[in-house]
Amino acid sequence: MAALRDPDAISGSYEKLPGDGETLLRSGLSLRHMRMIAALDDHGRVSAAAQVMNISQPAASRMIAEMEAVLDVKLCERLPRGVTLNPYGQALARRARSILLEMREADREISELKAGKGGSVFLGAVTAPAIELAVPAIREIRRIYPRIEITMQVETSNVLARELIASRHDFIIARIPDDLNPRLFESRVIGVEKACLIVRRGHPLASGRMVRLEETASYDWVFQSGGSPLRQAMESNFLNRDIPLPDRILNTSSLLLTLVMVAQSDAIAPVSIQVAKFIQGGDGLAGAIDVVQTEFDIEVRPYSLITVKNRVLSPAAKMLHDFILREVG
Repeated sequence: MAALRDPDAISGSYEKLPGDGETLLRSGLSLRHMRMIAALDDHGRVSAAAQVMNISQPAASRMIAEMEAVLDVKLCERLPRGVTLNPYGQALARRARSILLEMREADREISELKAGKGGSVFLGAVTAPAIELAVPAIREIRRIYPRIEITMQVETSNVLARELIASRHDFIIARIPDDLNPRLFESRVIGVEKACLIVRRGHPLASGRMVRLEETASYDWVFQSGGSPLRQAMESNFLNRDIPLPDRILNTSSLLLTLVMVAQSDAIAPVSIQVAKFIQGGDGLAGAIDVVQTEFDIEVRPYSLITVKNRVLSPAAKMLHDFILREVG
């Protein structure tokens, strides 16, 4: 007769077990709660999160209070301007993003099946493999499957890895940052980046002769941020040769700003060889930039094809991911 007990009574007794992993499934938390905690994490203000949700600020505050009541913990701390998620809120936001991503994928897959479209892919890449691998792969995939919608972000590995964890990308071509746990990811090394120095056409160092590193130190430099592999590789060249580091530096992650600074001044910038080849070619800047012939090499850490461990790729994302993997052998 025990098997005929009321299901609600069974559920109630089951919920009382600590750490059973089912409490949230039975708690009444909704997708709107998931959207709210993600929006709060993104914007850091209840008013901004309410605007994203298209609800009033008091309604947004009530939703936060509902989540805190269900979980029996505070999720955020009030600041003079806005709020910040505490570790409980960050944990919920991280999981909420995964849930929302899966729902987005379900909605997208159903819509595409109904409309006969080919799917959507969100990827990120650092500059060199974006030019050398991602763009040719996208071009080929679009030729075969013209209805696939592809969104690509070109940024530093630090930014891309965090966007991947936040479920804003399906996969990335980058490097796992040193401050993130590598066990979060599945990765495969697919290439080594080499770099060179670029200057404007007519620059004193663009005479065609081999330039020594010490000759460059007195010029302005355009670098990526301090933690970027390309900057680390360039600074290692200075340090290994006991040459003082340049002291006139513009820091930027923008390739466009880098090219403008180089083209309009005597500044020097290290860029990947793939970037240099593109901007020197007829399809690029057609000769406005020169590559400095140097006596030294600039080798950057290898980059990898990276996904989040145990996260299933959509069919379209898997197709592009596997195509890139086949292209690199």
